[in-house]
Amino acid sequence: MMRKPLLVGLTGGIGSGKSTIAKVFKALGVPVFNSDAIAKDIINNNREVVKQISAEFGAIYSNGKLDKVKLSGIVFNDKTALEKLNKIIHPKVSEYFEAWIDENKKASILIKEAAILIESGAYQQMDEIILVTASEMIRIQRVIQRDNTSEQKVKDRIKMQLSDKEKMTYVDFTIINDGEKLVIPQVLEVYKRLKR
Repeated sequence: MMRKPLLVGLTGGIGSGKSTIAKVFKALGVPVFNSDAIAKDIINNNREVVKQISAEFGAIYSNGKLDKVKLSGIVFNDKTALEKLNKIIHPKVSEYFEAWIDENKKASILIKEAAILIESGAYQQMDEIILVTASEMIRIQRVIQRDNTSEQKVKDRIKMQLSDKEKMTYVDFTIINDGEKLVIPQVLEVYKRLKR
């Protein structure tokens, strides 16, 4: 019987630098499923999802593209609205993920990178979970630079996610990505342990 791949969840709050960690795993030859990129694609290109989001949030698309600023303004200030949005998107992301697992079933390890892996309940499908952490100050600075946004907007988004402390009860490995502690040796150590 063929062994099933080990499913590993890679998560971390906004600005923790989980994409950087995902790149290191990719360089080691581990296939990585980027949930957030897939979700963005679904939001703009899946007709059914576009219809559901429009029905729920009104005129949120212009010229066929989602008005991200408008939607962020709604969901990052209202937990119920965010939950509604996630209920529309996450089942679709899960469908894509299942198909992706099937395409990559020969790999020994598969990684699902997702910002809200725990919040969405997707962590339950994983065999192991890695949490990427950094101090709130560093995370805020990174997101301000990356998204050209305000400190308050970043803080609002952080508030909507579980804290690292809350996530700790779900995780098997932690990688500190604070710009001081080297990440590659940490990733290699986790990789070695996953391969056992």
